[in-house]
Amino acid sequence: MPHKILIIDDDTSLRRVLEYNLQEEGYEVVAAAGGSEGLLLFDEHQPDLVITDLKMPGISGFQVLDAVRERSSRVPVMVITAFGAVETAVEAMKKGAYDYITKPFNRDELRLSVRKALEMRGLSEENRRLREELAERAEFRNMVGISQAMAEVFAVVRKVADTDAAVLITGESGTGKELVARALHSLSGRRNSPFIAINCAAIPKDLLESELFGHVKGAFTGAVRDKAGKFQLADGGTIFLDEVGELPVELQPKLLRALQDKEVEPVGGTGPRKLDVRIVAATNTDMDDARADGKFREDLYYRLAVIEIHLPPLRERPEDIPLLVKHFMARLGSTGVEFDADLLDTFRDYAWPGNVRELENTVERLLIMRNGDRVVMADLPPRIRGERHDREGRVVNLPSDGYPLEQLEREVVLEALERCAWNQTAAARFLRIPRHTLIYRMEKYAIDPKEKKK
Repeated sequence: MPHKILIIDDDTSLRRVLEYNLQEEGYEVVAAAGGSEGLLLFDEHQPDLVITDLKMPGISGFQVLDAVRERSSRVPVMVITAFGAVETAVEAMKKGAYDYITKPFNRDELRLSVRKALEMRGLSEENRRLREELAERAEFRNMVGISQAMAEVFAVVRKVADTDAAVLITGESGTGKELVARALHSLSGRRNSPFIAINCAAIPKDLLESELFGHVKGAFTGAVRDKAGKFQLADGGTIFLDEVGELPVELQPKLLRALQDKEVEPVGGTGPRKLDVRIVAATNTDMDDARADGKFREDLYYRLAVIEIHLPPLRERPEDIPLLVKHFMARLGSTGVEFDADLLDTFRDYAWPGNVRELENTVERLLIMRNGDRVVMADLPPRIRGERHDREGRVVNLPSDGYPLEQLEREVVLEALERCAWNQTAAARFLRIPRHTLIYRMEKYAIDPKEKKK
């Protein structure tokens, strides 16, 4: 496909000569008689190169140069100047022009200058693409997976990273929600600005507002100086609100205002402060239940979840486990160690209530405690080794004299809760039922969380 060149010049004869010469070289050419028309054609045709006269009535070549640079820093601009006015051309180059040609121009010089400008654009585009690929690889290096579920996560991250849309990342604890948040930031145009993370569940309720929005001196006892909140620190960048489902109801209107109006008001402050912040939030809470119970505002949820990314639990993507094991081994510097095939099969059968974080910790423990260069079944913790069953066999082996269905259902619910460390949301997903159905079964069979094994 031929390169497209935009010519802007009020000199009709010169414009036609330029157009003819460039078309002879195989370029696609669009031409304008002035700056206003030229900028309209620029927006319409998105050319690969702009050639503009500097002195024109109305919008000058300098104004055209500024306007093109604002629209796209990747499109080179060559300026035309009269012989003897080289100083003016140099001034244009200081403002960002790629090169200049003088009137009357030499055809060979024109062809050479145009070719170099387009080659420079091509190299610049290739460098940009390579930088983006390297940045993407760097950000995805800790997000490992070949499963369809993870492929979909990667695709969404790539698509929405370079936008300002609010993102809500959902998933159980240990699935890697912060890794996704950091990838969204690092693949965005905000990558050179701060990434500020705050765990909404880890800060005392009475301090959380100050941590988020800051405070002014004297706002409360102990406020001896002004303090910037996490939102102010993240100005220009991304703020990551982890465990946002635990945010107190009374603080939710302030977060909603920050999302709607792009401003926050410090504790004790006299007015709002405008900010430019992208918000990425994460939660392991069942947000449907939280909203139904009045623990999380509907309007805030929809503001946070413009884009929702769900990270699947590890038990739903067992095909990723061998790859994750290799990844953790490489990161821990143990690439010469081998894991028995039976052990990896056991890993695939295990429910991993702690998800990827639990797998990482298990791999690290096995590498530390191993007796040689091979990790075998005997090295596994009993909680993992004892859970494996014959994948081809039956899940339930009923006694020949029968068994009460209600008792069987109670045992299934209880085992699911134990496998998922008594996380009700995780257990409900494991049983493929809504959380409220699980709670109903727990009440029906008098299953108390106090039954959790110490």
